[in-house]
Amino acid sequence: MKNSNMKSLRYQVEKWLAPAPTALVHVTEFGRTRWGRTRYVCVETSSSAGVRVFFFRHGDGTWHVFPPAGDRQEPTAALPAARETN
Repeated sequence: MKNSNMKSLRYQVEKWLAPAPTALVHVTEFGRTRWGRTRYVCVETSSSAGVRVFFFRHGDGTWHVFPPAGDRQEPTAALPAARETN
């Protein structure tokens, strides 16, 4: 069983961004996705690299850097195959 702290957004931010003690981390955007209405948060570091990472909340309460499977947009139509011209 996973530790409940591993589910937290704070844990995921520290895991993925590994901010230095003097670096600031800001939430720059939050809301819900269009397709599955999944909650998301965009977090940005104040370091010179200026890294931005989106985190998505899954149905089990955990946060990940990828959206839940049901919330990923699938292509609506395949591109037609290119025809050869001779």
